[in-house]
Amino acid sequence: MNDRTVVSIDNAEHYTWGDHCDGYHLARTARLSVIQERVPPGCREVRHSHRHAEQFFHVLSGTATLEVDGIEYHLGPGQGLHVAAGVPHQLGNEGTEDLEFLVTSTPPSHGDRIEVPLPADT
Repeated sequence: MNDRTVVSIDNAEHYTWGDHCDGYHLARTARLSVIQERVPPGCREVRHSHRHAEQFFHVLSGTATLEVDGIEYHLGPGQGLHVAAGVPHQLGNEGTEDLEFLVTSTPPSHGDRIEVPLPADT
């Protein structure tokens, strides 16, 4: 798509991840990624960090549970949170309805992911 194409989930490149989660590439360049994602209730991504990418998560509908470096945030529609590069995080949907959100990454985060388990309790 060129940069003047009106884009939506109806015509964006689609992919699936995890257990029945959807992603739609709304913008995809060498320096920027904007993805609209849908996460069904009870699903979550693997805890991870990114070497280079910083991200901004913005909730469109539902409620996101976003753990960032050991702190849990609950984000509702219209709310967002920035996650710096190198910071472990995990997004999930603990609600009863689908979670839809935008994640903006610069540079793009695909191929820049490192799985990071939660630290063991001491």
